[in-house]
Amino acid sequence: MDLREIRYFLAVCQSLNFTRAAEACGVTQPTLTRAIQKLEHELGGPLFARERGHTHLTALGRLMQPRLEDVLARSMAAEHEAAQHRRLTAADLHLGVMCSIGPARFAAFLQGFRARQPGVGLTLTDAKADQLAPRLLAGEFDAALVSRPECQGERLDTERLYAERTMVACAPDHPFAQRNEIRMADMDGQTYLLRINCEIRDKLAEKLREVGARINVVCRSEREDWIQSLVASGLGVCFLPEFSAVQPGLVLRPVADAPLAREICLVTVAGRRWSPPLASFIDAVRRCHAGN
Repeated sequence: MDLREIRYFLAVCQSLNFTRAAEACGVTQPTLTRAIQKLEHELGGPLFARERGHTHLTALGRLMQPRLEDVLARSMAAEHEAAQHRRLTAADLHLGVMCSIGPARFAAFLQGFRARQPGVGLTLTDAKADQLAPRLLAGEFDAALVSRPECQGERLDTERLYAERTMVACAPDHPFAQRNEIRMADMDGQTYLLRINCEIRDKLAEKLREVGARINVVCRSEREDWIQSLVASGLGVCFLPEFSAVQPGLVLRPVADAPLAREICLVTVAGRRWSPPLASFIDAVRRCHAGN
C-alpha cells in the first residue's frame, strides 16, 4: 500500500461517500475507486460495503481505520520534521571532539552560529583521538574536531582551522609564572603532571632528552580537567596546547624551543553528502576563519 491509497481510504471513511471523497482528494471517482480496490486486494478483503446507495465500513474497514490513521499521521509528522531539518528550523548536528581540545577558540564561534541558526541543536561528544575516525566513518558523528596527524586518512577530508603552540601550565605562585617564556632546558628537575592524551608526548620527551632536561612525573591521567586542576593547585607543571586551558587560575607561558603542539582540523568523510545543518556549520566555520 502507499500513502495515496491510505489518504483515499480515510477520505471515504470520513464522508462515507465515494463521490464526495474523490472531490475532497482532487481526483476522479474512478481513480479513487481503483485505489481503494487495490488497497482491499493488499489487505485481503473489502473495506466498505455499499448497499442501496448507503456506504459503510466493513469489519475489516473498522479494524484498519485507526491503524491507517496512525500510519498517515506518522508519515505527515516525518515529512514535517524532514522539512524542518532542511530549513534548519529543527535540526540536529552531532560533532565528535577530541578530548584534549579546549573550548576557548570555539565558544564565540558557537555562540554566533547558534544566533544565526537557532533551530540547529548541537551535540558535542568527547572521544579519544584514535576513536574519532572510526566513529565518524560509522556515521555516529557528522564531523569531528581532531588534530593532525590523528585526523589523516584516505577516506577523510580535513580542513585546517588553527595551530596551537606548546605552553607550560603552572600555578600563579610558580617561578615560571614570572617569566615571559620558557625553554625546554628550564624543565630540568620540574615536578611534572603527565597528560596521557597529549598527542606530542613522545616528541616532547625526545626534545627534553636532547637538552638534557629530566622531569619528575608524579601523576598521570587521561582526565584533562584533573591534570589542569592539580597544576593550578601547585602540585606541578605540565605541557599544554595554547587554547586548551579550562581551569581558572592556570598560568600559561610559551615554550620557545618546543615543537608545535598541534594543528586543529575539522574532519568529514570524503564523498559523503553533507546534511543541511552540517553544510551550514562548515560554511560558518569557513567564514569565521576567513575573517581571522
